[in-house]
Amino acid sequence: MATIVENGAYRKIVNAWCMYDWANSAFATTIMAAMFPPFYRSLAIAAGLSEPDATAAWAYTTAIGLLLAAVMAPILGAVSDHTGGKKRYVAVFVAMGVVATGLFVVLGDDSYLLASLLFILGDIGFAGAEVFYESLLPHIAKKGDIDRVSTRGYALGYLGGGILLVINVLWFMQPELFFMANSGVALRVAFFSVAVWWAVFSIPLFRHVPEPPVVRSTRPGTSAGALGAGFQRLSRTFGQVRQYRQLLIFLVAFWIYNDGIGTIIKMATAYGDEIGIGLTDMTIALIMTQFVGIPFAFAFGSLAARLGTKLSILLALGVYVLISIAGFFMQTALHFYILAFAVGTVQGGSQALSRSLYGTMVPKSQSAEFFGFFSTSSKFAGIFGPLLFGLVAQLAGGSRLAILSVVFFFIIGGLLLLLVDVDEGRRVALEEDAAASMALAA
Repeated sequence: MATIVENGAYRKIVNAWCMYDWANSAFATTIMAAMFPPFYRSLAIAAGLSEPDATAAWAYTTAIGLLLAAVMAPILGAVSDHTGGKKRYVAVFVAMGVVATGLFVVLGDDSYLLASLLFILGDIGFAGAEVFYESLLPHIAKKGDIDRVSTRGYALGYLGGGILLVINVLWFMQPELFFMANSGVALRVAFFSVAVWWAVFSIPLFRHVPEPPVVRSTRPGTSAGALGAGFQRLSRTFGQVRQYRQLLIFLVAFWIYNDGIGTIIKMATAYGDEIGIGLTDMTIALIMTQFVGIPFAFAFGSLAARLGTKLSILLALGVYVLISIAGFFMQTALHFYILAFAVGTVQGGSQALSRSLYGTMVPKSQSAEFFGFFSTSSKFAGIFGPLLFGLVAQLAGGSRLAILSVVFFFIIGGLLLLLVDVDEGRRVALEEDAAASMALAA
């Protein structure tokens, strides 16, 4: 009977944790990927920017948001490891993202600079909350279950983001059926619905996921102040980086290949809009990506059990290379649909397995601190992809060469991933946790 209760409690915690992927994926789909980039371009063009410059302005806006989030993430991660309160930090960033997204309704027809500011704030909220949400994963998943829990979160994210995106597209295509004056009003209502969705479906995380225990450093010279201790722990982690050599190699590899993934996600509809593919076709294609991603996210969890997590990620990166090359030749809406399907087969699996592989090489006693590094690696790296995309688009007078340039992120990141000794990385993490436990007991 006790085992049944325990298993039931475990499932409840895991489901509540996974529901946050369902909640915040609405921002990732409707705002980052599908409907906001073309809307932003229309605001920039209305303000007098050329087609390539409007695409570049979007690329630079996403890069600025990522830069600010990247600077904040490791410091806040270190602070939360010292003080506890990971869920409290999630709540603060969720609130920031929800409020900024809700304010999209005030955007006028040429207010692209205000749109940039609000998107940057929303992106910081999205990215900041992700740091502390992901840092809970090693604490809530049982040994040997981390791949399954991580991929389940991504699958639920695809489903939740996909469902709201379907609703948003229906509003945009037939606004009069939903008592809206026109598609412009429908777009703004869709953006506001993301804020509501994100807020409401974050509640299970706050109610049911337990706050993990704090393991404070016993090393001499550690400040009692939270912020000071956060900086000291962060500095110490940098100083100990050779101890986590395999983790560092993985971080650099992830830094690079995830930059390619993020660039495709953020720039796909802006690129499609520039070459003349309609918003309705692009959004429907991205809905397909969401729902294709659900079974394939689970499939990658099973594939990792057979081939290994690292090899499964490498397989996904190979598919991304082909997608980027094909994107250079894209001409029609049918081409966009085909590529969107291909992205759906690998996007969730590659990111979920990257998150879980990292989680197995992280000392649990420093999970938020190290997931801060994980977030920083993706956010800082994510700056360069959009920057390169925007720069190439402006210099070439269009975005075809820009989409082709993304290939190099997948090739270089994959080559570095080949060098990672996963077993060694896990062994070092276990030794660090054992030492932390002994120090606490003493």
